[in-house]
Amino acid sequence: MDMKKRIHLELRNRTPSDVKELVLDNCRSNEGKIEGLTDEFEELEFLSTINVGLTSVANLPKLNKLKKLELSDNRISGGLEVLAEKCPNLTHLNLSGNKIKDLSTIEPLVSFLDILFSFAILSCSPSLMVPVAQTRRES
Repeated sequence: MDMKKRIHLELRNRTPSDVKELVLDNCRSNEGKIEGLTDEFEELEFLSTINVGLTSVANLPKLNKLKKLELSDNRISGGLEVLAEKCPNLTHLNLSGNKIKDLSTIEPLVSFLDILFSFAILSCSPSLMVPVAQTRRES
């Protein structure tokens, strides 16, 4: 099932502004982008897009109330700088199982380190594990 159709089904006769949690796991993203999600989801606090084929989060709408974002098991390899602008209140971020290969890819997330309660990058490149752990201890 494609992402737009899944969002429509998940609404269950509600308006986007009534939705606080949205689980889109295992649906398909055309062209590796988030589709059908708009800034009308202004109350959204939890978004899960596990294993949907994402390669980018560039067209993620502004979601000021979003606190938890699950992006695991996709093919994201960069472009994470948009998260600071579009999800300023994010406290939990899971990037496990993506194509992140080096520390420079997650560098834009440094501004989040003081508010992120949970940050996961398991099953990404092993070269990331030591530098990220050191960054957290030194903060």
